[in-house]
Amino acid sequence: MFVPFEEMPKSAKIWIYQANRKMTDEEVATANELLTNFVENWAAHSTPLKASYQLKYSRFIILAVDQEYHAASGCSIDASVRIIQELEQKFGIDLLDKMNVTYKTGEFIAHKSLIDFKKMAKEKAVNANTVVFNNLVNTIEEFEEFWEVPAGESWHSRFF
Repeated sequence: MFVPFEEMPKSAKIWIYQANRKMTDEEVATANELLTNFVENWAAHSTPLKASYQLKYSRFIILAVDQEYHAASGCSIDASVRIIQELEQKFGIDLLDKMNVTYKTGEFIAHKSLIDFKKMAKEKAVNANTVVFNNLVNTIEEFEEFWEVPAGESWHSRFF
């Protein structure tokens, strides 16, 4: 059952998928349609999940489940990965590669491989104050507080 993202509890479990490029307005509209339909019907062992999603910066898909209402199961998580794979194929984008870093340079959002980001850190092209997207956050509360943070305050700090 779909619940607006803002109405989800702060303790809701989240999964973040980052695209290797910004999605077009048309792709965002299509993704919204597909994700809304998916979340409205998302279930674990035939029990509807209280769930939501959010698209941020035309780059990030955040799926959320209220685990206190009903926990996501392995099969329901697999179903969420399938919808992400469907979006990857439909748009020709990469959403599942976790070996990439997305960060801000002013108002621009950049996406680099982890290897390239390490090189940039070594060359001082990025530093501990560079705002990165910490996609390892697990709940909406962590998402709100620790998703967009200076690299020095996230797992990226090991590169500086």
